[in-house]
Amino acid sequence: MSDAAQPTAAEVRAAAEAVKTALDRHLAAVERRTGEDDPAVYEAFNELAAAAEVYDELLYDRYDEVTPFEIPGAEDSLPPYEGPEEPNALSVLIRRDYAVAEPQRLMAQAQRVEAADDGGAGAEVSATVHGALGILFGEFEADEIASRHKEFGLEEGDSTLWVLAAEEPAEPGEWLETPFEAADPGRVVCRFDVSSVFDELEDGDDEDGDGDLVDDIEDEDLEPLDADR
Repeated sequence: MSDAAQPTAAEVRAAAEAVKTALDRHLAAVERRTGEDDPAVYEAFNELAAAAEVYDELLYDRYDEVTPFEIPGAEDSLPPYEGPEEPNALSVLIRRDYAVAEPQRLMAQAQRVEAADDGGAGAEVSATVHGALGILFGEFEADEIASRHKEFGLEEGDSTLWVLAAEEPAEPGEWLETPFEAADPGRVVCRFDVSSVFDELEDGDDEDGDGDLVDDIEDEDLEPLDADR
């Protein structure tokens, strides 16, 4: 790069200040988060990632130096956006993976729902893992199961959320037979991934006890579930 095209020291300094501001905003959003999928946290994360990328590029162009930061994202795995500039509709596609870590706990919770619904005189569908899953996912919304997965004997795996743009809303029943064939990566406005693989990019294993509080809490005895929904 020629000297004429290089950013000035002031531009690099301004980009560094922008990173600091974005970092403060991200921390504030995390501290005020209202749930696992708080959109304010995602927005602050993206702003921080964008500011860090600009700073990294200017730092390299001006001083031939780089930062040690690498923010995981899915942008590199997606093709260029080809959807409408101003979408009139959108589709939200969510995948969450679970392992059935405690089948007995899973079936016990399903039996409680089954007993409440049938007055204890049901067909005992909950006596199998397959039947228990049908009962619980039929009784509780997916977001509630995600937030209470340990109560249901489940262990979280990877998850992803895609927001796809569309020109017009789909007609009622139009895509029900093949609901996931419309997942065109070229129409993804944004996506958010959660995976244990990202943990490898973080520092250490929280040896000082600063890890996720949820992971440090031992399972309590089974509590009654509210099945009157």
